[in-house]
Amino acid sequence: MTQRNDLDLHSEFLRADLFFSMGQPVEAARLLEPLVAAEPGNAAALELLARSYFGSAQLRRAEAALLRLVDLAPANGWARRALARTLERQNRPAEARVHHRLADALGAG
Repeated sequence: MTQRNDLDLHSEFLRADLFFSMGQPVEAARLLEPLVAAEPGNAAALELLARSYFGSAQLRRAEAALLRLVDLAPANGWARRALARTLERQNRPAEARVHHRLADALGAG
C-alpha cells in the first residue's frame, strides 16, 4: 500500500473513533467497514468495528468481527470477554461461558 493510502486509512480510522466517542456507532461502523476490508489484519480497526456493531446492537456483525479478532489474536482477553458478552446478548449463554472462561484464564477484566 502506498503512503497516501495509509494516511487515508489512518484518517478514516481517526474519524471513526471520533464518531464512536461521540455516541454514533452506526456512523463509525460505516467508516470502518471499508477500512477493515482493505486491511483485514488491522486489529485496532477490527476491534473498533466490533465495538461499533455492539454499541449499535448489530450483534451478529459484532460476533463476526470479534471472531475474526480472536482468530488474529487468540490470547486477546478483551476480545474473548467482548465475544462472551455479545453471545449473552443473543441469549447464547453456553457459548458465552466458554469465552468468559478463556477471558478469565487470560486475565481479562
